Amino acid sequence: MASRQIDRDELLRSERQLRAEGFCWIAGVDEAGRGPLAGPVVAAAVVLPPELDNLPQVFDSKQLSAAARDELFEQLYALEGIQISVAEGSVEEIDRLNILRATHLAMRRAVDGLKQADFVLVDGLPVQFTLPSKNIVKGDAKSASIAAASIIAKVTRDRYMEKVAEKFPQYGFAAHKGYGTAEHLEALKKFGVTELHRRSFQPVRELLDDVPQQGLLDL
Repeated sequence: MASRQIDRDELLRSERQLRAEGFCWIAGVDEAGRGPLAGPVVAAAVVLPPELDNLPQVFDSKQLSAAARDELFEQLYALEGIQISVAEGSVEEIDRLNILRATHLAMRRAVDGLKQADFVLVDGLPVQFTLPSKNIVKGDAKSASIAAASIIAKVTRDRYMEKVAEKFPQYGFAAHKGYGTAEHLEALKKFGVTELHRRSFQPVRELLDDVPQQGLLDL
């Protein structure tokens, strides 16, 4: 039990420090779906409630089982006083802008969708927001707000891919969520490219005659 409390205190360090500096609504931001060959990239922004000690035991979504993510997803949405905003960068935007710029666009949209926010903690590399912000490398394992956002983004995107699998059952989206598994690559070769596929990604692009041009890389 003591180790769990130490972990919780560590995860809340950034939020508590920023509140001590006078910020009130600290948004954690993370994304899901940068690597897949199909589907949108999804970003989530989460502002935790003032009573931080009552939080579910959130942690990096990649280190949780699907069942654990689903349970925490429901607990977060049920948490009194929490703010949650979800946004996406579409397949068209990924192909037109490139995946990095589409991801940043989704992150900014998620923050803009919050009712109140005055500081942003973002996972990974810096992202430009209109609000003051701080990037934390591997932030989904170091910040409770970012960890909560990682869970929301991951579960939201997974559920979307499971839903669209009903329209394209031959591709196996429910299992691989659009990632370039052997099963997915075989289905692409056999059945061709769908509206869900990112035409600018190499395994998909190789199957196309007309290749869309990505935007320049913009950090």
